[in-house]
Amino acid sequence: MDARLQRLLGGETLAGLRKRLRQRYERGAPADILRLGALSEAEHAALAALAGRPARHVRSMQIDVARIDAALARAGLALSLRDALEQLDGPIIDTAAQRLRVRSQWQQVVEGCEHPGLRSALQTSIGLGLLKRLCASLSEAGTRLVLDADQVLRRLPAAGMPRAQLAVAALGDAHALDAGSPVGTLVLAALRHGAAAPNDKDGDGERARDLWAAAGVLVNELARPALALNLPGPTCAGSGEPAYLSLRCLVRSPPAWAVMDRPVFVCENPNLLAIAADQLGPRCAPLVCTDGMPAAAQRTLLTQLRAAGAMLHYHGDFDWPGLRIGNYMVREHEARPWRFSTADYLAAVVGAPRPGRTLDDAAVSALWDDTLAGAMLTKRLAIDEEGLADVLLDDLRH
Repeated sequence: MDARLQRLLGGETLAGLRKRLRQRYERGAPADILRLGALSEAEHAALAALAGRPARHVRSMQIDVARIDAALARAGLALSLRDALEQLDGPIIDTAAQRLRVRSQWQQVVEGCEHPGLRSALQTSIGLGLLKRLCASLSEAGTRLVLDADQVLRRLPAAGMPRAQLAVAALGDAHALDAGSPVGTLVLAALRHGAAAPNDKDGDGERARDLWAAAGVLVNELARPALALNLPGPTCAGSGEPAYLSLRCLVRSPPAWAVMDRPVFVCENPNLLAIAADQLGPRCAPLVCTDGMPAAAQRTLLTQLRAAGAMLHYHGDFDWPGLRIGNYMVREHEARPWRFSTADYLAAVVGAPRPGRTLDDAAVSALWDDTLAGAMLTKRLAIDEEGLADVLLDDLRH
């Protein structure tokens, strides 16, 4: 670098000016005329020397870039103003062009995706943002991740295959689809994109298990099985004994439920189902227990029953978690309230033992009854489902 150029435009005093000029080039080729304001005396003097103008200080200045380029070239200092700035402070990166290159690279990643569901998900800002986070914004890593996800998705739906087995078959690594893994997360994004998003606030783990189950993939398939009594189907028809239905059996060998246009009652608590089995046995109407907020096995069973034409009727505890589960049942499985109204609550309060269980202020509105939450806030008394067993068993007896 010519020492004259360093004296003319270099040094710490003019660092701010050089930065401003560099930013013009970084945003793309500057206009023929540059207008710079808020100039210090030293900055104005440097620009005046470059432009061949008087050095009398003013706060702003307009310069002809082509004339400065020509002046620098004639003096043998630099090929252009841009060349001079690069000699002093290093290469100038055209950020606009760089953004276009990066955008093109990611577009190629998306276009290289074979699975239509995944490609559709990645064409959304949320999906593409997820992919970039998973691969630290490295497009080459993104390409590899998309290829791996494609390998998994082309094997779906599976027929009750454990997730670890699917991971080995598709990717050669039993843990490649574990919770939180990049490939597993991307596959779930594709499955979620093709499914109706739930409105409940359950944990992501349960939602992920549902998505895998809907694709025929088992995740911890023996955990928390669904509990049912007298469901009309090949598994436990008319037995009068409670039956446990694992996610494994529901997904691998979906039962042919004979419930078209038939009522199927759904309760929240296993104790109520046990009471029904003890007192009614085979004379009890079909009854399913959610065991709290339904997990994957319970959700799968309820979905199968609705698909088979069952009319679901739900009852739960008269407390806020019970109403939250009721909202889920109404919203996701089109369940009808079963003795779960304001009138039912007020009637139950009359005969409830005291002091009972007190409700707090964290009220939940019931989708099926606008006045239920208000009545519960007024009475401040929770009513457990088991306390209404006699009334409920009258409905279940057939």
